[in-house]
Amino acid sequence: MPTHRRRRFINGQTAWMLASVIGLVLLDALSLELFFVLSLIGFLVITELTAPFNVTPEWRKRLKWLIAAGLVVFGAIVVRRILEILPSGVI
Repeated sequence: MPTHRRRRFINGQTAWMLASVIGLVLLDALSLELFFVLSLIGFLVITELTAPFNVTPEWRKRLKWLIAAGLVVFGAIVVRRILEILPSGVI
């Protein structure tokens, strides 16, 4: 059974992702890459805002793996975008 803090974390992330989708649709800029980047930013912010002061629960210790995976995917997106911008003769 999820604790109150875990439920608050999940609700915050869900609200952030829903707001991201709505905002991207309203701006007519909805793409999987932008949604992922906004979701990752929200995930990092919510992780820090809901961090406990004294004791770290076990479920929060596992978040570091999700953060690491998200940063690897973010790096791949950035590299891909940079390669799209550069002229073809540079690389």
